[in-house]
This record gives sequence, structure tokens and C-alpha cells, in this order.
Amino acid sequence: MSAQANSARYLLPVVAQGLEPIAIASASGRTVTDVDGKNYLDCFAGISVVNAGHNHPRILAAARAQMDRLVHCASCVYHVPVVGELAQKIAGIFPTPTNGGDAKSFFSNSGAEANEGAMRLAKQHTGRREIVALAYGFHGRTIGTLSITGNMARKKNNGPYLPGVAFGPAPYCYRCPLGLAYPSCGVACAQDLHNVVRAQTSGDVAAFVVEPILGEGGIVTPPAEYLSIAASIMHEHGALLIVDEVQTGFGRTGKMFGVEHSANVRVDIMTMAKGIAAGFPLGAFTARDEIAGALKPGDHLSTFGGNPIACAAALANIAVIEEERLAENATLRGADLLARCKAVQEKSPFIGDVRGRGLMIGLELVRDKKTKEPAPAEAKAVRAAMRERGILVGVGGIFGNVVRLQPPLSITTAECDQAMTALEQTIRNLH
Repeated sequence: MSAQANSARYLLPVVAQGLEPIAIASASGRTVTDVDGKNYLDCFAGISVVNAGHNHPRILAAARAQMDRLVHCASCVYHVPVVGELAQKIAGIFPTPTNGGDAKSFFSNSGAEANEGAMRLAKQHTGRREIVALAYGFHGRTIGTLSITGNMARKKNNGPYLPGVAFGPAPYCYRCPLGLAYPSCGVACAQDLHNVVRAQTSGDVAAFVVEPILGEGGIVTPPAEYLSIAASIMHEHGALLIVDEVQTGFGRTGKMFGVEHSANVRVDIMTMAKGIAAGFPLGAFTARDEIAGALKPGDHLSTFGGNPIACAAALANIAVIEEERLAENATLRGADLLARCKAVQEKSPFIGDVRGRGLMIGLELVRDKKTKEPAPAEAKAVRAAMRERGILVGVGGIFGNVVRLQPPLSITTAECDQAMTALEQTIRNLH
């Protein structure tokens, strides 16, 4: 039975019917190969996961070495050296203003679990019970994380959700929810958080949860000063800042973490997953020391969290990102891609907006540039046409109309040219 037939018969339709019509057999670097031997340039990186590229030999070697020593013993019960080493490394790169390494981590299996734990820690530390999040934000598919997700498509058929959640306006300049224009708006979407707290909460806000770039929301990239203003306002109201770096972390935006593009932001808790371990399942939330102590032994545990193999892979992955200067490459290659995408935008009636940072780029497709009517069918057509040309891209956004370019951070100039040549041809052929 083929992989496609197996999926159709034995996987839930929620998975099987959404799969791309290719079966991946192997991968290396920026290339994935299907069961028929066809190669594809991966410009989606498993949804921003394999930042260092597929099957990086140094990361695989670290994982294999750890596998020979220890696969599992429950890191929530026993001390495991590699788990502590990873926590120490993350403390050293945690984006505090002083970068003093005064942070502690909890390891989970996914980004959703990391966000669940971060919210629990924030509530326990502050003694408060409410959360402020953003419209169009996405933080996972558990009940708790869907409760703070501002996306009806992700939430439908599954309510009611948790109470005590308020939503601020998305910093979505192309479709400003306040009907304003940047920069004359004075970043009103951030300033409006004052009103969100006053009108939508009881003043019992424990945390503000925010993505530096709203990934699943459509690579919604806030103005440069947005996060600094928003964080200051929420701190003024006594809330902690939880920065969701699940998709923006580990070099994706041109810095180790997306929040580092914003000046003078005090991060209280940060959540991570995806790019942390190059494809090995691992998530984490990290908090400043004075906050981390609010969780006492037994308050929060995970049987498989902090798996030794995944932690070994994560340590090697971070070393590769740093030593191979992949964040710097993301900045350079991302600037090239962004410029070429904007050039395509000028000639195409279908591209309403191009945005992003580093190698996290979105092209929002519309049927009419004046009305900005979303074009989800056209976005899917672009993905299919790119696939036929041997390039894998993603599609997302609140309206399903954003083509996503998020390749491994090791992508070369020649590979960027290959991808953009295919994209330019594909966009020209749209009808």
C-alpha cells in the first residue's frame, strides 16, 4: 500500500485530507526527496523547524551519541546531564536587557505545551488569573492555547473556551483593524492595549502573550516599535510579558530571537519549540529567576519533556546556528528575497502585500488591490505550481491567502535565485 493510501485509510481526515500529494522519503540540507526520487528545494523547513537544514551531520551525530548512552529515564524524576547543559545554554542566550544568564527553563514536547506552562507560571507568580493576547495570534491547539488564539478557523467546532482572555488588535498594517495608516497612526494598535485592559478585563491580568511576528496569522510583521510600546503598557498594568518564539526563534528573523529586534523590551517568560532541536520534538519555556521560583516541585511535570536525545540535538543545533552564522545568513538572504518579492509585487495584480524579517516572509494574495479581497484559492494554486516546479512553500494567514517563504537558514544565494525564478514564473501565470 502506498504512503498516500495508508494515510487516507488510517490517519484521521483532519490530517490526511490536508497533506500535500507527495510522500517524502529522505532529506538533506535544503533538499527533500520523495519516494519516486524527485528532489524539491524546501522553502518551508517543516514549518520553520529545520533552521539548520535537514539532517545536519553534527546534529545527527550528537543525537546518535546520546541515544547510545540514554534514551529516557524521565528527566522530571532524575538529573540528566544533557538536560541541565541545555538549560544552561538557553539561560545564556535568553534575551534579557543584561543577558546575565539568570533564567530557568522547563522542557516540554511542543510549543503548545510550552505556552500552557508559561501561562501557569505567570498566574502563579502574579496571583492573577487573566490573559491578554492578540487577534490573529496563534499559540497551539490545546484548549488552553486555543483560548488565547485569535483565529476562528483554528477554534471552530470546539468551544466554549477558557474565560478570562481578552484580545488586543493585531498589528496588521496592511489590514489595520483601527482603519489607520502607519506611521501617522502613532502605533495605535499598541496604545489600544490600555483600553483592552480597562474594557475587557477585571484588571486581574497575569500576562500578555505575543508573537514577535504572527506566523500562522499570515507573517503579520508589526512596526519596529510595536513590541516596545506594547510591553511597556502591559508591564504598567502589572502583567508579565510572555513572548512566543515558537516560530520566530533560533535565527529565523535574523537574530537568535525575534524579540531582539525591539529595543528595551523586558522579557519575563519566553516559549520555544520548532527550531529549537532541528526536528527532534522539544519545546521549552524559560523565565527570569525571580519568576521561575513560583512553580514548586510537583506543580508542573512532563513524562517525556526534556528527552535526552532531543536535548542533545538542541545543544548541537544552537552551536551550529551560532558557529555557522545562520542568523546572519538569514538577514542577508532574507533581504534579497524580500527585495525580489517586492519587485514581483509591483508587477502583479495579485500580490497585495509583502512583509517579514529575515527568512520569514509572507506574500499576501488578493483578487483586487483596492478592495483587498483575499485570494485563498490563488495562494493554494501558487503552492501547487511551485511544488510542480520543485519548490516547497507554505500557505497560511487568517484568510488562507498568504504564501509563506521560510526556508532553512542555510539557504544559498543560488537556491534563493532558484526559488524566486520559480515564484516569478508562477505569479505571472496566475489568472
